[in-house]
Amino acid sequence: MKKIAVIMGSDSDLPVVGKAIDTVKSFGVECEAHVFSAHRTPAEAKAFAESAEENGFGVIIAAAGMAAHLAGAIAASTTLPVIGIPVRGGMLDGLDALLSTVQMPPGIPVATVGVDGAVNAGLLAVEILAVSEPELKEKLKAKRAADKAKVLAKDAALEEKLAAMRG
Repeated sequence: MKKIAVIMGSDSDLPVVGKAIDTVKSFGVECEAHVFSAHRTPAEAKAFAESAEENGFGVIIAAAGMAAHLAGAIAASTTLPVIGIPVRGGMLDGLDALLSTVQMPPGIPVATVGVDGAVNAGLLAVEILAVSEPELKEKLKAKRAADKAKVLAKDAALEEKLAAMRG
């Protein structure tokens, strides 16, 4: 099975990015995490992206705040799917990161989740791999069923509480 790479622009992004790593690992998918900066280590970021496919990766998640060029820089150097996580912070509280990640020029797509949306980034990465991995598809279906059951249990508990309040 292909691996998922998680690249962050700074180790200060780990509290957010850790949720993507945990999500990916919960499906039994191997995940590697690295710190590369689009601006401070551009050669290393490029080298990682260029060799990612031959190194067994199927998807790359890239998280960065502020100018947030990391996902785009990674995507420019690979044809693997890249998922960007804009990280909250700075003067614009993540809006700058969101716009920098989502507004890619034609020809270099980056799938982008919401600000600090690491869980969805991890799930999307797993869904991409699940296209060719039936066991992952079944695990995703099981997760959706479990999530549904939790919501329905909360609904039933609410109905019970409201009925008791009505007397």
